[in-house]
Amino acid sequence: MEIKPLVIGDLEAKIPVIQGGMGVGVSLSNLAGAVAKEGGIGIISTAQIGYRDPEFDSNPIETNLRAITEEVAKAKEIAKGGIIGVNIMVASRKYEEYVKAAVSAGVDLIISGAGLPMTLPKLVDGFKTKIVPIVSSVKSADVICKYWWKKYQRVPDAVVIEGPKAGGHLGFTMEELLGDFDFETEIKKIIEHVRIFGEDVKKYIPVIVAGGVYERKDLEHYLELGADGVQIATRFVTTYECDASMEYKQKYIDAKLEDIVIVKSPVGMPGRAILNPYMEKAKNGPIPHGKCHLCVSTCNPATTPYCITEALVNAAVGKVDDALLFCGENAYRATKLEHVKDIMDEFRP
Repeated sequence: MEIKPLVIGDLEAKIPVIQGGMGVGVSLSNLAGAVAKEGGIGIISTAQIGYRDPEFDSNPIETNLRAITEEVAKAKEIAKGGIIGVNIMVASRKYEEYVKAAVSAGVDLIISGAGLPMTLPKLVDGFKTKIVPIVSSVKSADVICKYWWKKYQRVPDAVVIEGPKAGGHLGFTMEELLGDFDFETEIKKIIEHVRIFGEDVKKYIPVIVAGGVYERKDLEHYLELGADGVQIATRFVTTYECDASMEYKQKYIDAKLEDIVIVKSPVGMPGRAILNPYMEKAKNGPIPHGKCHLCVSTCNPATTPYCITEALVNAAVGKVDDALLFCGENAYRATKLEHVKDIMDEFRP
């Protein structure tokens, strides 16, 4: 079938693939820059992005803000004119400061989920930065579109539909994730709803599908459903260019289907991860942690079963037995390291 470029306003990605934002430290400048260079859209995750800074423990917010500027600049240099964006969780403490830092750094677009990004249009006002909310239901898509239009006379520049097969935190109940949940019907409804809304306000809003997308036939399937592109995360973890540690990548390569489980996250949302000694330990009671690193507003340091920042940083640096190893449903399919270029060639028109 014909595969067309993904057009988001005045941005055009020759390959209609967005590389999903993965934190902590999994998708930074190296991965995002490599994807953008090949004609896709590279996304840097801002989640605790400053974790490698010597001052991170004492000043997490300041180091994160500084790192956003640094990582965007590095990614743009690698991308050689390609499209670079960031993923910023609405649940992040100091969300507005992160958005402003990303805009000031010159990102092409901001993808935002883990909550409804109701104030995002105001935060990018006066800049060319495209804004892309992540939704998992018709209701959330409807609320965002109508609110943005009424309050700011602005519509999403694109919408990402994230399904239950994705990695990391998921916008679904534990029952939906563990049951026989037909999300394909919801995808069709969301696409239709966004199309109708776009027609009403005379704006075309591209729709991108995420969650479980792994190979070209997945892209073709969602294009047939009416989507304009896909977002892929898990497939890019086992690339030479991925910013995560080799130990992290090896856990994906070694994982079997039965190793991929739904876990309870300290931030109050279920997530998908690779079962390891740390997750087994977490089942038996709280795991002591150090100083709060001010990650998300939904976490209470006094009652959290473990520190998600510590667990994710350990994953990024290679302490994989003392870590939370987020992954998508298809992580077990990775059998070797690949180059970003080889993956992008598979999706090339």
